[in-house]
Amino acid sequence: MTTTVRGRAATKGKELKMEDLAARHSPVRVVDPEFEGLSLSIVIPAYNEEGAVRQTIEDVRAEMDATGVPYEIIVIDDGSSDRTMEIAQSTGVIVDTNQVNTGYGASLKRGIRQAQYDYVAIIDADGTYPARYLPPMLKLCRTQDMVVGDRGAAMKNVPLIRRPAKWMLNKLASFLAERRLSDLNSGLRVFRKSELMPFIPLLPQKFSFTTTITLFISCNATPMIYTPIVYGKRVGKSKIRPMDFVNFIILVLRVIVLFNPLRIFIPLGLALMALGVAKLVYDIVIGNLSETTIFAFLAAIMIWSLGLIADMISRLHLRP
Repeated sequence: MTTTVRGRAATKGKELKMEDLAARHSPVRVVDPEFEGLSLSIVIPAYNEEGAVRQTIEDVRAEMDATGVPYEIIVIDDGSSDRTMEIAQSTGVIVDTNQVNTGYGASLKRGIRQAQYDYVAIIDADGTYPARYLPPMLKLCRTQDMVVGDRGAAMKNVPLIRRPAKWMLNKLASFLAERRLSDLNSGLRVFRKSELMPFIPLLPQKFSFTTTITLFISCNATPMIYTPIVYGKRVGKSKIRPMDFVNFIILVLRVIVLFNPLRIFIPLGLALMALGVAKLVYDIVIGNLSETTIFAFLAAIMIWSLGLIADMISRLHLRP
């Protein structure tokens, strides 16, 4: 069962309407001409973030109020065992809960489905992503369907033990997606809701959510750009486990097979074909055609056939 809290508190058992809540926080809204016609839903997934969730909400509210843009803040509590949900409710934003810890991706999907505006932003509740980047990222969405906050190659506040894994993952994803993906799993981004909704059922429940939407958008040739941001020091402990890196690699391969299978199958088939040719030359020299040569040629043909079938399925069912 889902518990939804709208407004500061229910008065006489009734929820406050969004219009009343907006009026309470911003009685007179003057829209900056640069944001004319834009609106934004900000989704904040939170799991045991009682030390940072209030400040995150206040920072987002302050930045968005300054623009005059119609907006809403949606906090999704992922079954926290601390006071995260209580604190979020006290700030007057929309609060929803998964009841039990379901995952980062599950929280984002719940929030995105509830978003009422054309553009959606996601930002973590742990204080690592400064809210000041939201307005300029929203401006960029006039010409882009997704704007991603690029934490930079150094990412000084990311633990050293995780940096090699992130670097390797980004390089692999960039090769498979056929474009440079400088920050594959940044948790700060603004995107057009309509572009992502068709993929919601395919998106994972855990931390690989951001990795997946980056690959979906990139492989689907949807306009997307990166913009530099400063990555802050998180409040509290990280929820990412070492095993998540293995899951990321599997996910990258799975998504590319879904959207661009020939990028995997053609090089693999070529490698097997080259092996077969080399072995054939050797067999001719010694005057004995081996089973290994035949197997290499047959394997290459099978790999290419599977790639063509996967590409046909992808084009028929997933690409616009």
